[in-house]
Order: sequence, then C-alpha cells, then structure tokens
Amino acid sequence: MSPLVASRAIAAPGGSFLLESRAPAEIFTPEDMNEEQRQIAATAARFAREEILPAISAIEARESGVLAALMRKAAELGFMAAEIPEEYGGIGADKITSALIAGHLSVLASFSTAMGAHVGIATLPLVWYGTEDQKRRYLPKLASCEWIGAYALSEASSGSDAMNIRTRATLSADGRHYILNGEKHWITNCAIAGLYTVFAKIDGENFSAFLVERDTPGLSVGAEEHKLGIRGSSTCPLILQDCKVPAENLLGEPGKGHHIAFNVLNMGRLKLGVFCVGGARHSLAEMIRYARERRAFGKPIAEFGLIQRKISASAARLYAAESMNYRTVGMIDSCLAEVEGGQSHSPIETQKRIEEYAVECSILKVYDSEMLTLVADELVATMAGYGYVEDYPAERVYRDARINRIFEGTNEINRLIITGWLMKRAAAGKLPLLQAIKRVMDEITQPPSLDGAAESSQPFAHETAALAAARRLTLFAASVASQRYMNTLQDQQEIMADLADMIAQIYALESALLRARKLADAGRNTAAIAAAMTGLLADEAIGVAEQSARRILAASAEGDMLRTQLAMLRRLARFTPANTVALSRAVAAACIAAEKYPMI
Repeated sequence: MSPLVASRAIAAPGGSFLLESRAPAEIFTPEDMNEEQRQIAATAARFAREEILPAISAIEARESGVLAALMRKAAELGFMAAEIPEEYGGIGADKITSALIAGHLSVLASFSTAMGAHVGIATLPLVWYGTEDQKRRYLPKLASCEWIGAYALSEASSGSDAMNIRTRATLSADGRHYILNGEKHWITNCAIAGLYTVFAKIDGENFSAFLVERDTPGLSVGAEEHKLGIRGSSTCPLILQDCKVPAENLLGEPGKGHHIAFNVLNMGRLKLGVFCVGGARHSLAEMIRYARERRAFGKPIAEFGLIQRKISASAARLYAAESMNYRTVGMIDSCLAEVEGGQSHSPIETQKRIEEYAVECSILKVYDSEMLTLVADELVATMAGYGYVEDYPAERVYRDARINRIFEGTNEINRLIITGWLMKRAAAGKLPLLQAIKRVMDEITQPPSLDGAAESSQPFAHETAALAAARRLTLFAASVASQRYMNTLQDQQEIMADLADMIAQIYALESALLRARKLADAGRNTAAIAAAMTGLLADEAIGVAEQSARRILAASAEGDMLRTQLAMLRRLARFTPANTVALSRAVAAACIAAEKYPMI
C-alpha cells in the first residue's frame, strides 16, 4: 500500500469550490494526520470512553460539580488548551489537531456544548484580541479550566440580529471603569463560568466586548433554563446591573466588537460541525450495534434492506461532512501558516484570513447539523419503540441534536450568509462568478455534445459528471434569479436558501470525491467504501440541485420564458442515475462488518 500524499493543503480562495476544480493532493483529509495527531486522537477517544460515557447520568442530572470537574480532568490532558499559545499555558496546536480532539470527545452533547463554548467562542477572542496583560491574567486559568469561559452576546430581542443588542456600557467619570447594564440570554456555561466575554454598546452606539469576572459587583446569574435537550449543560441568563468593569478589561478596540463577534462565530460554526460529526459517528455505531443484535422474523434486522438504507444514508452524509470539515480546517491552517511568526501576524490579519472561509464555515454549520439530525432520527427509527424511551440513548440523542440548527446563528441565517457572501465577493471582483455564469449560458446555446460518453468507464466518471452538472445548475439558477431580482435578490429569502442548498451540495460532493480519489490513488482499504458513499452523494446532489433550481425558476419567470428556462434546466440536469440500491447495500455491509463508521 502506498502512502497518501502528505502535503499541506493549499489555501484556496474562499468560495472558489463553486467555480474551480481541485486535485486530491490539494486538500487535507483525515487520513493525512501524522503520528502525533493519531496518538492525540486515540487519547481523546479513550477519555471519551472511560471518563465521559460513564458520567452521562450524572451530567444529565446536573449533579453539582460533575461537569466542571470532568472539564478540568480533560484540561489536564491539554484538551481544553489546544489553541492557546504555549506561553500562556496552552499547547499551541494547529486547527486540525484542535478539530480532531473535539471530534473524538463528542460522545455526549451536553459535554460537547460546554467544551465547545469554553475552547471556542469564550477563549479565542482573548487569544486573538487580548492585550498581553489580559492574556497573562486569564489564558492560563482558561487553559487549566480553573476558570471556565462563557460568551455573552445574545439577548431576548437580538438573537440572530446580533448588532441590535441593548446592553449599554458607560465610561465612569474618572475613566477607570465601564458601567454595564443589560441582560443576556441563553448563555452556555453561565452558572459554572469564571470569566464572561460580554458584548455591549458604549454610550448605546459603539459595539464593544468586555472581559467580566464572575465576582464583579453588579453581575448575577439567573435561573437555569429547562431545555428540550443538552440538559446537562448550563444555560442561564446573565444579568448586569451597574456592573463595574475595569477599563483595562475592554477587549480589542472600542466600537470594533463586531469584528470579534463575527470572526469567532466563523470558527464556532466550523467547530460545531466537528462536534456534529463526532456525535453522528457515535450515534451511527449505536445504530449498527442495535441492528446487528435485534432479531425479527428469524434474523438480525441489519439484514433488511430498509434498515441498511438508514445505515448507508447516515454513513454517506457523515462521510461528506467529515471530508468537508477537514478540508476546510486544512485550508485555514495553511492560510494562517503563511503569516505565523511574521510581523504581519496580527489580530486584523488573523481575522481577514479566517473570514476568507466564512462561506465554508457556514456550509459546515448547516450541512453537519442537518446530517446529525438525520442520523439521530434514523437511530430512533432503527430502535423503534426502544428508541422512544429514556432508558436508551436514542431518545437523548434525538433531543440533543435539535439545538445545533440554532447555535452559532440559525441554519436559516447561515443559508442567507452562504449565498449573500458569495454574491458580495462576486460584486467586489474577488470571485469570477459572472464569467462562470457566462460560460454556462454559452454552453446551453450550443448543440448537444456526446463527448462525455467515452469517459463513462473511467474511475469516478459518474460522480465527476454529477459534480459538473450540479455546478452548472447552480450557476444557471443564480443567473436567472439575479436577472429577475437584481439588487433585491437578497430580499428573496426562499431563493437565497435554495441557492445555498445547491452550493452546499457542491462543496459536500467535491470534498467527498477528492477524498475518495485520494484513497483510491493510495490503494487504501477504505477506498471502495469511500467510492460507494460518494456515489450515493452524487445522486443526492443532483436531486437537490434540480429540485431547488425548479423552484427558483418558477419564482423568477412565467409563461413562455419559464417553459424555455425549464427546457434549459432539463438539458443541464441530464444525468444517468447510479444503482443506489446496490451502493446502499455495499455501504451498509461495510458499516455492519466494521461494527461502526468504517472510515478512519
């Protein structure tokens, strides 16, 4: 067996996947992890198995001190300090290492939620924007979980509309303190936190961030929320009444808090995707175990085709999500490495380089959270009545999964971000979208060609053709909608969301395809299962793209114009489907034989 290409992923321009093809060697995949990273992953998996899983009942019952103690135990292994620099008590790992730690610890959503808030949105703003004094005072405590962090942005009247917060900060007459007044809602880790990153408007206008310690006068924590899921994590309101915060605890520049909020949310969306993949991997293993053990009509239900379809659909979506996650985090690492240690490596530079992949991060948030929803639902369906009662894990997994479509900006908001971000880049000349649309329109007006028929026997020809067709359909639909609505397209939320779904399918399919080709080129024993899952994803991508395009055309034209455009759509969507029944059975067989998700 030859080794996989071990080169660093290229820092491709954000959103370029929509228009350009990549080579397998240009992306990072889980199989590219080095030996040290594999050892870290194994240690994290063992911690999850030996420490988190036995504590589920105590965590879910919110037994006092259990969750915080478990987080401190994880911190002793460095798991809570992956992205904190070594000089402040961290391990200074790259984003890939941080992602694999998060993924392998994601066996309980309540723990993942607390950990994710602490290591991500509560710690990274300080890493990126903190002064030297702030970092030395707080990062070592966060690294060890002596203090657990919380991020206080949301308010009752400004969830997704983050810039509309009402919490106010006023500088005292002597200039030594900011006086904060307001109330934050749905704050993860609120009851167990020692440090809060609180967003407020200075004088009611300048959106800013503040580091607020737990014992600050005027700060109080409200009652725990009674939640549908993630019941073991702390979620409370944070109340600020003449809260007196030292002026030196202003984080970043006054009036620039939106840079902190939105850039940390990009990484939060990426990390949320990683947690979803970890949770789905664990849930799929439960599904397979139950299907192997449960017998009906004289044989294990794992032998039934419709149960196999549940297993294969879950595995294929999980494979796509995992492939996208590591591709994205690999690009971010490469982009950041270009300035690591140099004079240009500043918060502003870091912000710009992470923001480059805002659309990919939003795609991960939407696709991965909905993937986990599918897996959770299929787990309940596989376990049937047992899946609906609290004595079995499926019921908890099903409830816990729902919050991921709300966290880090709702999926609806993120769908608007995906399409809107790409449109803005195209308008600014940073993405050659108009040129690509022109090529597709020129292709439509040309006589039909049979050139692709000769390539049908080539490896991955079916999947490559599906990817090309999905791109053409997306660009065609975007062109029609843009011509119809022009500058008001952003107000057509249904169309923006359909375009976002088409765009996400392209990124998912291409990421899965590149990984499958990389595995095949290296002769890996997982190459065949990766190819089968990619085949399932190809047919799904075409189905989503064609259905979404039809809705967009119907909302953008009528009469003869609509009929003409639908004829063009049929030509662009011309595609011979694969035998998805055979592919599904092959994927399920591999999962059942491995007794888990069969990839690395």
